[in-house]
Amino acid sequence: MPRNAVYVTIRFYLNIVLMNRKSFQNRTLSAIAAIFALAAFVSAQTEATPSPTPTTTPTAAALPAAKGQLQTAEQVVEAAIIFYGGLGGRERLEQIRKTTQERGTLTTTAADGKTERSSYVRWAMRGETLDKERVRLDQDMPSARYSLVFNEGNIFLIFNNTVFAAREDVARAFEHSLFHGIEAMLRYKENGSTLELQPREKLMGVDYYVVDIKDTKERTTRFYISAKTYRVMLLTYEFGGIKYMRRFYDYKYAQNTLVPYRTVLLANDKPVEEFQIGTITFGQKVDEELFRSS
Repeated sequence: MPRNAVYVTIRFYLNIVLMNRKSFQNRTLSAIAAIFALAAFVSAQTEATPSPTPTTTPTAAALPAAKGQLQTAEQVVEAAIIFYGGLGGRERLEQIRKTTQERGTLTTTAADGKTERSSYVRWAMRGETLDKERVRLDQDMPSARYSLVFNEGNIFLIFNNTVFAAREDVARAFEHSLFHGIEAMLRYKENGSTLELQPREKLMGVDYYVVDIKDTKERTTRFYISAKTYRVMLLTYEFGGIKYMRRFYDYKYAQNTLVPYRTVLLANDKPVEEFQIGTITFGQKVDEELFRSS
């Protein structure tokens, strides 16, 4: 990367911080650390990569850099990770989110339009990759109480203290919530996923970077990342001829990391489920017995 592009990139990230200064008044030191870390990274890239042969006409890829915009899928996603970590990025997310305890309400909508609301508790223990994750979702419904568990790829149902194999559609939906979620973007490197930048889009007046992320099992998720805030506002994926869209609302900071407190899933533009977080904490002790099948 040419040296002038290095300073353009650093200046670009600094501008992002300044635009979001109201949200980060208590994170000045983290912001400075993030910017200097970025400077070190980009400078290292400059020293390691020889300058390209000068051309009389700039390439299409070089034009966005001259305007202070991001050029690659990796730059876009890494910028988003910085903000999801409260300007602490990937390192803070790994440090804070070793475990998760989340409580809230879940509203599901059946094919006939009938809705059912329940309370839920979600526990998670972070794995080296999403495949190694352990997640448990307890639901209290009017007619029953049951748990769904994902334990390093194994999905099962617990009902009345008895373990059952989860129905295929239920297991698939539970799996999709993990592998077609924001964590798939935040941990793309750990998962060995590939990134591909698509043309930018403007939806309802909002300018988005569009990035496709494909994991090692060929699961592809398209992320729409706000060009202003670097938050994922929606993502899409397809399965079995159905087009799914997951929308994210009501972003707040929980222990200095960014969390959407409301998430809505649509299938072929029809609402399927909505999660509304009441409380969420990270780093608390979670009993490993919660994820065992016996």
